[in-house]
Amino acid sequence: MSDERLRLAIQKSGRLSDGSFELLKSCGLTISRGRDKLYGRVQEMPIDVMLLRDDDIPAFVADNACDIGIVGQNVFEEELLSGIHDTPANEVMELGFARCRLMLAAPKEWSFDGATMLAGKRIATSYPALTKAWLEAESVDSKVVMMKGSVEVAPRLKIADAVCDIVSTGATLDANGLKPVATVFESQAILIRNALKFSPEKQAIFDALLKRINGVLRSRDAKYIMMNAPRSAVAAITEFLPGADAPTVLELAGNPEKVAIHAVCGESVFWDTLEELKKLGASAILVLPIEKMMP
Repeated sequence: MSDERLRLAIQKSGRLSDGSFELLKSCGLTISRGRDKLYGRVQEMPIDVMLLRDDDIPAFVADNACDIGIVGQNVFEEELLSGIHDTPANEVMELGFARCRLMLAAPKEWSFDGATMLAGKRIATSYPALTKAWLEAESVDSKVVMMKGSVEVAPRLKIADAVCDIVSTGATLDANGLKPVATVFESQAILIRNALKFSPEKQAIFDALLKRINGVLRSRDAKYIMMNAPRSAVAAITEFLPGADAPTVLELAGNPEKVAIHAVCGESVFWDTLEELKKLGASAILVLPIEKMMP
């Protein structure tokens, strides 16, 4: 890897990996990968890609083996709370995909009525630092049992009374006689960078990548709306449009009393949004997705 190229770490496989590659693709970037599939190069920008285990990414970035990384917020916060690195990596931005929850789960037969029920209990987890932080915030004294995997079987094996684990659908918990009872941490994919100052060349690459990522994130919920409306309704429609800047208002040929309104809405547009626009006098309403958007 060249010191003049930006070094990016992403997960080598799994849901976070899929989302990371999709984000890069949406940014107009393609990655050529080597035979070992652990290293790649972005063709359109001077960026090298390392494919790693999710829980190795914060360390690689903090230790300057990589400049930036895409990692689960839960993994990053666990490492921060653990205090492993004297100079840890910094969170740059949330990326909005690979969402999940770190949840406390208890046996189904428990009638859970609050965190105080956990006093004196044993809780198995792969996230001891996050779990301990939540227990301290709830002023509960419990014993945290560290497990690397298969956390959900701990109560059946009498290793622990309850568990704290990542939950997406809850099917695995249900199959092991457990139910989620409290959310410990809400997580999603985030972009991180090391604490060192980049060279001017590397900073320019990083800034260009951030512009593309921000453009993709802004366009996810954004919609382009076109409609016709009475000229007298322009002010009311402009005020109502969700997350829109000042719209473009165009004359309609042969009808001086009506105009065409074009606007970019930065928020989601639902059916009730269109129904309200109709009530305000709009007609021929067209809503289009936005593939890319640059401020």
